[in-house]
Amino acid sequence: MAHALVAEKHPLDDLIRTDRMPHIWCPGCGIGIVMRCYAQAILESGIPVEQHVIVSGIGCAARTPGYMNLDSYHTTHGRPIPFATGLKLVKPELMVTVFSGDGDLAAIGGNHLIHAARRNVDIKVICINNFNYGMTGGQVGPTTPLGAKTTTTPYGNPENPFNFPYLLAAAGAVFVSRWTTIHARQVKEDILYTFHKPGFTFIEVLAPCPVGFGKSNNIDEGVEEMWLYRRRCVLAGRVPDETPWEALQVDLREERPIVVGRFVDEERPVYRPVRLEDKPSEHRG
Repeated sequence: MAHALVAEKHPLDDLIRTDRMPHIWCPGCGIGIVMRCYAQAILESGIPVEQHVIVSGIGCAARTPGYMNLDSYHTTHGRPIPFATGLKLVKPELMVTVFSGDGDLAAIGGNHLIHAARRNVDIKVICINNFNYGMTGGQVGPTTPLGAKTTTTPYGNPENPFNFPYLLAAAGAVFVSRWTTIHARQVKEDILYTFHKPGFTFIEVLAPCPVGFGKSNNIDEGVEEMWLYRRRCVLAGRVPDETPWEALQVDLREERPIVVGRFVDEERPVYRPVRLEDKPSEHRG
């Protein structure tokens, strides 16, 4: 009787490539949680699976397309947004999602990030922010908190980090939110929401990296960082009026709130290239 109560097939078996398990992510890493949220949102979206495409660059989070049973592109370092832009412009019926990390998207890919937001290209970006380059050794990255230690800043990071919500709001994204890996329901709901939100959307998910960032900053276990999220996260509103810039700076080492929520949700025209046949004849030459 007991075996009859066990499902023969998990609901996500058709979306996640179980033949590639076990995955490469370290114990305590939060990326798998976000991948599951993404897969659940696809199932609930009502958009045919064959219309979904996932694109990534290089890094731990960028390995996600390899575990998804979707049309997927694992591109060069920092270049997922240009690839995704090309896909969306040529095949506008596709639901194109970029799934990558803070180093890939905001360091070598930083210009692509801000210009795609400025143009309001209709792609969805999910950024796993673990505050370092986890795959290549725990080096300092564009979101490493000021003063935090990494393998390349053993005396503390001397540079101010990017503030993703304000950066993307200023660049022109029509939707910006931030959650953590303990907010699995909110992450899934926001991914689902952006599937039906035209324009450039950006979801930042703060995720543990115990082997990279954690070991250098006395956060030894992934679950320890998850408890930190649970204890210190507070919900805030839109930027800039309801949530000041300083409140959105993150430093896991200090006893200060970690602010999460939906910070931007607005409408503006989606970027569409002008085709030659759309131009008045007097402008052709």
